[in-house]
Amino acid sequence: MLNMTPKEMNERTALRINPCKVCQPVGAMYCALGVHGCMPHSHGSQGCCSYHRTYLSRHFKEPAIASSSSFTEGACVFGGNSNLKTAVKNIFDIYDPDIIAVHTTCLSETIGDDVKSYLQEMEIPEGKFIVHANTPSYVGSHVTGFSNMMSGFISYLAHSTGKSNGKAAIFPGFVNPGDMRELKRIAGLMRADCILFPDTSGVMDSPMTGSYEMYPRGGTKIEEIAALGDCDRVFALGELTSAQPAADLERKCKVPHTLLPYPMGIGATDSFVMALSRHIRGEVPYALEEERGQAIDLMMDAHPYYYGKSAAIYGDPDTVLGLTSLTLEMGMIPKYVITGTPGEAFVTKANALFTQFGTEGCTAKAAADLFELHQWIKNDPVDLLIGGSHGKYIARAEDIPIVRAGFPILDRYGHIYQPLVGYRGVMRLVEKIANAMMDRRDRDCADEDFEMVM
Repeated sequence: MLNMTPKEMNERTALRINPCKVCQPVGAMYCALGVHGCMPHSHGSQGCCSYHRTYLSRHFKEPAIASSSSFTEGACVFGGNSNLKTAVKNIFDIYDPDIIAVHTTCLSETIGDDVKSYLQEMEIPEGKFIVHANTPSYVGSHVTGFSNMMSGFISYLAHSTGKSNGKAAIFPGFVNPGDMRELKRIAGLMRADCILFPDTSGVMDSPMTGSYEMYPRGGTKIEEIAALGDCDRVFALGELTSAQPAADLERKCKVPHTLLPYPMGIGATDSFVMALSRHIRGEVPYALEEERGQAIDLMMDAHPYYYGKSAAIYGDPDTVLGLTSLTLEMGMIPKYVITGTPGEAFVTKANALFTQFGTEGCTAKAAADLFELHQWIKNDPVDLLIGGSHGKYIARAEDIPIVRAGFPILDRYGHIYQPLVGYRGVMRLVEKIANAMMDRRDRDCADEDFEMVM
């Protein structure tokens, strides 16, 4: 303690207050919902499963189906093998999914359930599948769980026949269905034959038809996951989210991968489009060039309202890095950049962006929380907040405008349909940021006019 600086002595290491994350099973459940005909299964207590389902349903405004092993005191003592065996039989008999994706929870991980061996002992109906991933809630975040569940699907299902199918795979990362639709649209414009995995479009943004479908039409099909092993290349979007599953697929099936940031902002979208262009050995279509020009035109038109303004950005690591890159391109100063997901790679990448754009006085931190961010803002305010709904309490307390972007957004509607990725995503974000700053200016001007009248 004597060798520690005052800052180090005051640093909280064992406590997080309002962290910018949720637990691994939330991400694992969301990943599984991106597979067609899949029933996510929470191997733990019923309360855990209910919380995870509720959290996803509040963000997506759609039912997040999932089943549970429903642990009781007995399962905590003797293990959850019996519960899981009964659950799997009941799920196939009653709900008839094509595949069950089992993820663990704190409870099953703490008592040491060997889920893999449990599944090997079960009789799975012909033509059906079951996969699993270990997702202890006390490690990482929902982003980690999403990544681990992807690796689970790859481990069980992906295989190589030794013959290329001529396709590319896109790992979209933890993004909204609207982003996944935009990625597929861009690939379609590029005439790139791609498999998107996972794909929650058509599942977590399904239309109102008047009748309930437990398994909507969307989602990556099981045969498409199997075909990942014969793809020519994987474009893994989200350097901190998709790196592990892409590496697992390369180790298992020798499919090379290109690791890219989320295509948020002009530069990152350019990188994604050019990577697709090299893959197809073709030119970028004019439709995308036109969108790029429109995005830049909008940035130039609105720049007087946000240029030089400071922002605090918080949320999932790759989303925050994408938003940071965009704000730097807009001429803003991302003064505070934080994520609740642990890992110093986030800080390294954020600092690299600051250096690239020659921006000084910016702070990046991983495994951070909104309480700490609030303290920073009290000491040195910012002009704008960008992140999920939980930041609204800081915005309200400090009278700062907020742009909701990322996960979770619990108090707004329609966000899941609108992309943040691609050039269309740039236009949407620039619009939201510029309008937030204009609203603030208009309000301040109105206050000044009122004071002059008085």
